[in-house]
Amino acid sequence: MAELSLEARALVFRWPGGGRGLEGLDLAVSRGRTLAVLGPNGAGKSTLLLHLNGTLRPESGEVRLEGTPAGYGRAALSAWRRRVGLVLQDPDDQLFAASVAEDVSFGPLNLGLPPDEAAGRVSEALAALGISDLAERAPHHLSFGQKKRVAIAGAVAMRPEILLLDEPLAGLDPRSGLRLRVLLAGLAAAGTTLVLTTHDVDLAWALADEVALFVAGRTLRQGPAAEVLADRALLAEAGLEPPLLLELGVSSRAEALARLGR
Repeated sequence: MAELSLEARALVFRWPGGGRGLEGLDLAVSRGRTLAVLGPNGAGKSTLLLHLNGTLRPESGEVRLEGTPAGYGRAALSAWRRRVGLVLQDPDDQLFAASVAEDVSFGPLNLGLPPDEAAGRVSEALAALGISDLAERAPHHLSFGQKKRVAIAGAVAMRPEILLLDEPLAGLDPRSGLRLRVLLAGLAAAGTTLVLTTHDVDLAWALADEVALFVAGRTLRQGPAAEVLADRALLAEAGLEPPLLLELGVSSRAEALARLGR
């Protein structure tokens, strides 16, 4: 059984005004695995990620890091966020510096790295996202897709053990989306634990080792991607359809069996 890196236990959270957040949510993140959190808009996916890096604190329940309850004091939060990086769905919520290079370097410099080492991480992250040519550009002059890649580069430059990504492909053109999928696959292969929220079942099928289905602030089911994504009834309960490649595979198999039976 894979070792747990991060765990949510019975999380309850409601937004001011009574908006639904999390309703006793449980989730297990295994070390070195990629977990896709699937569900419709409003299911609580983004709210969960904000709990997993300590931005939000639950009304009840707890988040555990390697089996130990996470702390919310200043030092504990700082240590937590060094290990658990977060990329928000809207990059404008994350970018603030005068240039792309400055923005991406903010995290590494805050880790206390020497300027040369921080600069090396920045160059590496920009190259990985295919945006080295944007290093001196002002983030507010970039397209949405470019901003998104800058935000991801900032998280990658921190080299977190666990990387949380909220709808990572939202707003990206097909070419940028493919580049990002290749990057995420490379991070996973290098041992980074990934947690991504999405309503894109095909993305989950392509990248995830495990899938958690969310409905109304709770986990409907978590398990191996191949098993969960093949369960049509569960997917329907979450307002989702099976992945296209899985459907094509099932259809081809049915046709082959029908021919054999003739």
